[in-house]
Amino acid sequence: MSRPVALTRMGLLAERATRAFWPLWSVLFVILTPLMFGFQDRMSLEVFWGLSLIAALAVGAALVRGLRMFRWPSKDEALARVDAALPGRPISAVRDAQAIGASDPASAAVWQAHQARMRVATQSARAVQPDLRVSDRDPYGLRFMALLMFVVALLFGSVLRVGSVAQIAQNGGGAALATGPVWEGWITPPAYTGKPVLYLNDIAPGAVQVPLGSDITLRLYGEVGALSVTQTVSGDAAVPPVTDPQQSFSVAQAGQITIDGPNGAVWDVGILADAAPYVTLTAPIESDAMGELNQAFAASDDYGVESGTATFALDLSAVDRSYGLTVDPDSIDPVVLDLPMPFSGDRSDFDEFLIDNLSQHELANLPVTLTLSVTDAAGQTASTPAEPMTLPGRRFFQPVAKAIVEQRRDLMWSRANARRIVQVLRAISYEPDTLFTNQATYLRLRFIIKRLDQFDRDGITDENEAEIVQALWDLAVQLEDGTLADARERLARAQERLEEAMRNGASEAEIAELMQELRDATQDYMQMLADQMEPGDGTDEPQSAENSTQMSQDELQALMDRIEELMQEGRMAEAQALMEQLNSLLENMRITQGEGSGDGPQTPGQQSMQDLADTLRDQQDLSDDAFRDMQNQGQQGQQPGQEQGEGQQGQAPGQGQQPGADGSGEQPGQEQGQGDGEGQNDGQGSGAGENEGQSLAQRQQALRDELNRQRGALPGLPGDAGDQARRSLDSAEGAMDGAEQALRDGDMAQAIDRQADAMDALRDGMRAIGEALAQNESQEPGQGNATGDQTGQAQPGRRDPLGRQLGSTGQYGTEENLLQGEDTYRRAEELLEELRRRSAEQERPQVERDYLDRLLDRF
Repeated sequence: MSRPVALTRMGLLAERATRAFWPLWSVLFVILTPLMFGFQDRMSLEVFWGLSLIAALAVGAALVRGLRMFRWPSKDEALARVDAALPGRPISAVRDAQAIGASDPASAAVWQAHQARMRVATQSARAVQPDLRVSDRDPYGLRFMALLMFVVALLFGSVLRVGSVAQIAQNGGGAALATGPVWEGWITPPAYTGKPVLYLNDIAPGAVQVPLGSDITLRLYGEVGALSVTQTVSGDAAVPPVTDPQQSFSVAQAGQITIDGPNGAVWDVGILADAAPYVTLTAPIESDAMGELNQAFAASDDYGVESGTATFALDLSAVDRSYGLTVDPDSIDPVVLDLPMPFSGDRSDFDEFLIDNLSQHELANLPVTLTLSVTDAAGQTASTPAEPMTLPGRRFFQPVAKAIVEQRRDLMWSRANARRIVQVLRAISYEPDTLFTNQATYLRLRFIIKRLDQFDRDGITDENEAEIVQALWDLAVQLEDGTLADARERLARAQERLEEAMRNGASEAEIAELMQELRDATQDYMQMLADQMEPGDGTDEPQSAENSTQMSQDELQALMDRIEELMQEGRMAEAQALMEQLNSLLENMRITQGEGSGDGPQTPGQQSMQDLADTLRDQQDLSDDAFRDMQNQGQQGQQPGQEQGEGQQGQAPGQGQQPGADGSGEQPGQEQGQGDGEGQNDGQGSGAGENEGQSLAQRQQALRDELNRQRGALPGLPGDAGDQARRSLDSAEGAMDGAEQALRDGDMAQAIDRQADAMDALRDGMRAIGEALAQNESQEPGQGNATGDQTGQAQPGRRDPLGRQLGSTGQYGTEENLLQGEDTYRRAEELLEELRRRSAEQERPQVERDYLDRLLDRF
């Protein structure tokens, strides 16, 4: 029994010590934590001694409490705990004596048997574990908080720092080291520089360069007066005593820092120059028909740009002082906009775009000067030279709306124009039946005229001017949009409901209902666009406008069908992207309708460019069909003898569905049953492929003949560009001839390569024709002005239905770089990875893998 009793006694000792002294070690942990972090070195002597007294009292109170509660455990207490842990308390039974019946032999025998059993039971005695829990005495877990603080101090502090307490007590003053007078120093550059803190002890005496505004901190250890500091970098007369144990100052000028005494040093401090920021315009200002401006700019600074502004000021000398602008203007304050800054990342060198809409400002569509200014953290500023430009504003195409906006501009220019504006507006509304589409807009204008007339008699205030200016703007917008406003509102509501369905995951029935609502609203909107188109002077223009509208409706229908398909497949992100394209398409159609297309009949050069563009598009479609046919042939060649439907068994070679009957170039239903034999299947695929190849060859021949006709109809194209155009078209015709022969021979891979050469030659030819027409523009009769609209070149006003600038090189869509930045490389890498993956699939037909390998070799 000695071992379990001894262990149990030790457990009792630990249990009673824990319960009695847990406040003591908690207080000690709390006291040691700041000492290990060196807080005492940064305290004044008074604060240090005050806190030391509080700590001593806390330790004494905890120690007295522990001593009063603690009792040393005895052996009997340990034995009793072991006995209590055993069933029946056998140790007590063994130690007991028989109280009665000791003289009775039978009773004595029973007692002896009982004690024998109890002795056997004591052999299973084990040490009892102590109960070290004190949660009932520390319900808030203060002991754990103290332990956590001590562990953090062990990780990030140092036990050696506790030794400085003895030095403080010994010297009775500031902190001192046993080795004698020493010093420490730090140079902290301004936060905006991003530079690290420098430890002055590691910097050799001599010249040192620091940014302006750096903070310098020096600490002197040892006997007061043994070390002293003198400096001329702060430029401040109110400096602390040179023997002060701790000194801090900021660098305001170049100068010298000297530490006199043992191990002293001298530094010649120079100012690290902070370069001024830089800002520049990187592109001309751009705008759309709604007046939204887009100005690209770039800014840089050695430590980063903090803020910037763009100022648009009236350029009075460039204003055409006619009509309402002949009078001197009222005070017109410049427009000041905050420049956009990167939300995250480095501001030391960045490119951004200033985007805003100032259509309703009084400077809109007037000559202004633009000045960009940026400021860095040091307060230095830089500005761009004043750039003359016309401040973009919304364009109005309806005549009455344009006139009203012009009078609105004159009123904001000067209130002295009020009488003239009233007269002009009355003249505009003289015959309302011919100028206004409805009575409401006419009555609204008459009300504005009366209000302005009354204000002019009584004296126009700022509130009166703001009221008339806003009313004129609203009326001009209503006249410009006309009856399209209601239709566009219904269209916008339908689009919003559909976008909400995309976000919430609508069912197929709900998607079908919302798509039908969108189709109806789009149809109404398109019809109103067509009704409001005004015929021009050319006799062919109404038919051209009608064709353009019909083409746009087809594109819209296909686009909405694709949106519905993507939504039903659950591909909401792609559907949302197509919805944005639909919005852009409808908006740019409205702008195109307002601008009109009255450019007159096409010149021979324009007609040639249009014909070649059509030929290029047809050649691209033919190449796509040839590639699909090549894929179908490869799939049929890899699956001979597969089963087909019951009704197709026993077909002879060549029977079945005709090539391309489903409109996709594929040939379903051509596989034969196993009973037909492998040879029958191969014969059928061969016959179908031959028929398809002959059909494609005939289409290629027709394209070649059409290109030959267009070559003969080319206008005179002198110069190197004309020669290059003719050579390119000759090369295109030769490539088409080679593609035709390859199609007749059934060599689809060779045909596709030759078709690609033909398309490249066509693009080169169209580019050369455009250059030749541009060079010959001033010499050809009937070319008109030099705006570029008769040369076949891209024009600012010519845009596709999505609002992109039309190209002049035969490329589909636009010549603009639609992908910017990292997206270009990411998309190219994705395409290359897909080509590599497909070319590595051995189950694909050999002819298709050869084609993919040629694509990889080329790109």
